[in-house]
Amino acid sequence: MIQETPFKAKSGLLVLIVGIPVLIALSIFSFIYASEPSIYGFRAAAGVFGFLCCFSVILALCGLFAVNPNEARAMTLFGNYVGTVHQTGLWFANPFTLKRKISVRVRNFDSDKLKVNDLEGNPIEIGAVVVWKVVDTAEALFEVDDYEDYVMVQSEAALRNMATQYPYDAHEEGHIALRSHTSEIAEQLKVEVQNRLEKAGVEVLEARISHLAYAQEIASAMLQRQQAAAIIAARTRIVDGAVGMVEMALDKLNERNIVQLDDERKAQMVSNLLVVLCGDKATQPVVNTGSVY
Repeated sequence: MIQETPFKAKSGLLVLIVGIPVLIALSIFSFIYASEPSIYGFRAAAGVFGFLCCFSVILALCGLFAVNPNEARAMTLFGNYVGTVHQTGLWFANPFTLKRKISVRVRNFDSDKLKVNDLEGNPIEIGAVVVWKVVDTAEALFEVDDYEDYVMVQSEAALRNMATQYPYDAHEEGHIALRSHTSEIAEQLKVEVQNRLEKAGVEVLEARISHLAYAQEIASAMLQRQQAAAIIAARTRIVDGAVGMVEMALDKLNERNIVQLDDERKAQMVSNLLVVLCGDKATQPVVNTGSVY
């Protein structure tokens, strides 16, 4: 596996300010000397030297390269990786070195809406946002064919795999679900994606679900199921509260010795209180003007 190593480049400012002007001056002086009448051999040598200086200026210009903030240059010489330059500025390296630019900025990948089956086999639509950056330029450039395409494909594969491990909704308390445990799901998705992208020199900074819904063919049925579950939960809470209020009323009546009720009257009282407390609509009271018995 090819891993990133630092490359020690020479200062490009020194070459640009000192080296290239000196070579240009030598080439001009050589051409002027070659045009003067003198011994033929010296004129020829001066002309060759001038052409060599011009060629050296071209090579020096080819060897200059700039590194912008949050960018890097991966250097290869005749097919061999020789290092990466991260430090910003103007630098000089062997003119025959290939200098490949690569961004190390933080980037976002917003996946498409994928249709998968959750743990219970229900078809769902799910999408995710992955925040990533390149941390090893050598692995990103030379271990995979196209690291950007690799990030997209592997992120979607990790999202599909993660979605099949959890249900859409938690029907039992304590179970992790896609809809109700967003932080746990986001952490698991980040681990899944990082494991797949590690060989490409990519670090996953954040991964979270951006879209989650039942597939269109079962969305209506699942909505009715959610509504029924909500109604049952609400009714259960209402009944628990009503029973507690009835129990408290009977205890208070007995404790303060306000009225003595037999079992039949207690049952009737409990029935009336539950109807009043658990009914969907307001009850119409009937005033008893006779004896309770």
